[in-house]
Amino acid sequence: MEQRNVGSSGLRVSAIGLGCNNFGWTIDAAASRKVVDRALELGVTLFDTADFYGDPPGHAEEVLGEVLEHRRKDVVLITKFGVPLVGQLRFNNSRSYVLKAVEGSLRRLRTDWIDVYMIHWPDPTTPMEETLRALDTLIESGKIRYIACSNLTTWKIVEAQWTARTHSLNGFIASQNEYSLLSRGIESDLLPALKSYGVGLIPYYPLASGLLTGKYFSGNAADAEGRLSRNFLKLGDRFLADRYRNTAQKLNDFAQARGHTLLELSLSWLASRPMVCSLIAGATRPEQVEANARSCNWQLSSDDLAEVDRICREGGVS
Repeated sequence: MEQRNVGSSGLRVSAIGLGCNNFGWTIDAAASRKVVDRALELGVTLFDTADFYGDPPGHAEEVLGEVLEHRRKDVVLITKFGVPLVGQLRFNNSRSYVLKAVEGSLRRLRTDWIDVYMIHWPDPTTPMEETLRALDTLIESGKIRYIACSNLTTWKIVEAQWTARTHSLNGFIASQNEYSLLSRGIESDLLPALKSYGVGLIPYYPLASGLLTGKYFSGNAADAEGRLSRNFLKLGDRFLADRYRNTAQKLNDFAQARGHTLLELSLSWLASRPMVCSLIAGATRPEQVEANARSCNWQLSSDDLAEVDRICREGGVS
């Protein structure tokens, strides 16, 4: 498994990471253990979760902590904060919340440190400097090693990096945003900003929640199981729209004409993009982990990339 630096930091992670949001909810601890075991066997080192994941919230961290056990030192662990586990759903990145949230994650994950602690969602009521100072305190204490963000707009990331530089604080080493062949809106401003500030990109929904695996437009699409068929978070309403399915079908035809699968195209294309350090792909079965890990090695030519761009433009992908 290829290892890459996260942004301009010295932290190295596997090019394919494991999204653990299914743990403690979609699959139980026994099934989660099988997924983690296979991931480690294949050289996957990046494991991504959040304190809010699971049913009840927090259970995903508990399951991951139980499953990793003595193997904790072999992985790079990302978890996120900012969504209260109980009570009113209001994003909270205040100092008091951050210092409390990290203790809960450390306990549930059964670890003494978190490799990358990530803002999950922007909190418009808390100044960025306050959040960064709280995170800096945690780095100095050794409870976390690096910080990152998720779902922040370009200007908020620029503000954060400027604030960190101005006040001699630790800045973000990575940003987690939606990015795939069917969701390319970050290319115009976010990607150039990340490059300018040396911030790595860790795309989520790299397979458009399953549409880019090909199963939803095959002859068995009506029987396909997954987030889209369940309409989880209304993702089915979004990605199963005709324009996305038609574009995915054309991308599938493109890949097959060159002796590859749509999965190989989707992951290899993403892995070739600027600032991408790892792709967070979820899995509920060991064979899914293996398929993802083995589908990131297609070296697309300039002509291939140009044709992919043309298909996406014609499909109205942005």
